[in-house]
Amino acid sequence: MSSHTATTKLGLIGKLLFDGELICETGLHIGAGKGSLDLGGADNPVVKDAFGRPYVPGSSLRGRIRSLLEQAAGLVGPEDLVYLSRRRGQEVRIHQSDDPGDEICLLFGRNPGRMERVAGDALEPSAATPARLTVYDAPLDLESITPQMRENLDDELTEVKSENAIDRITAQSSARTLERVPAGARFRVRFVLDILCPEDRELVAAFLQGLRLLEDDALGGGGSRGSGRVRFAKWRVAWRNRGYYAGTEGEQTLIEKAESTADLQAAAGPEFLEKLV
Repeated sequence: MSSHTATTKLGLIGKLLFDGELICETGLHIGAGKGSLDLGGADNPVVKDAFGRPYVPGSSLRGRIRSLLEQAAGLVGPEDLVYLSRRRGQEVRIHQSDDPGDEICLLFGRNPGRMERVAGDALEPSAATPARLTVYDAPLDLESITPQMRENLDDELTEVKSENAIDRITAQSSARTLERVPAGARFRVRFVLDILCPEDRELVAAFLQGLRLLEDDALGGGGSRGSGRVRFAKWRVAWRNRGYYAGTEGEQTLIEKAESTADLQAAAGPEFLEKLV
C-alpha cells in the first residue's frame, strides 16, 4: 500500500514518460468485435486502424495490467470487487476500494459514484481519484513485418490460425479461424505516469511490476492456447516537470536505453525516484 492519505494534496509535479517496444513472441490476437467480420475473412479478426493496420489498443494493455496487479495482490475476492457494468446480462467486475493508499485505485483511478459490491453491499467512495497512468494505443512498426514474413502470411500483415473445438459426446469437430499479428511483430508503446504528489513516486514500482507480470502471462485472446505472449524492450524514460510545460525547462532523460523490463526495473531505484521533482 502507498503512503497516500485522504488529505494528500494533489497538483501536477510532472509526467514520467515510458517509451518502448512491445514484441510479439507468439501470434497476437486482440479482437475487433463481431461487427468487423469480413466476408471470406477470419471468424475472429484483429482490431485495425483506419488504414487497415493492426494496433494494440491502450485499453487492452491498461486493462490487462490492472487485472494482473489485482490478482497478484489477492484482490479478486467478492469482498474486493464491484460491478463496473451489469448490462444485457453481462457482468464486469473490477477491484475498487475507498482506501486512499490503494495503489491500484491510484494508478487506474477511482469512480466517486455509488457502486454495488459483488459481496452485496454498496461502496461509496468519498471522492474521485484521478488516474495516474495513461496508456496510449500502440501502432505497428511496419518494418518489423519483414519481406520474408510477408511471404508466409495469409494477409499483408496478419496470419490466420485455424482451431478446432471438439464435442465431448459426439467427437464432432467445429472449425474456427483466428486472425493474429505474427510472432516477431513490434509495436511502439507509450505509458505516461502523472506525479501529482511526492507519494506518487511509490507507484512506479507497482507499474513496473504490472509490466513484468504481463510478460509472463498473455495479452489478448487465446492466451491459454498459445497466443499473446509478449515482451517489452528498448525502454527510454523521460521526465517533464511543470517547468517543461511552462516553457522554462527542458525534458530530462532519466534512462536512455533499457533493453528489457528487468533492466528498467533495476534502474528505477531510489536515486531514480529522487529526480522526480
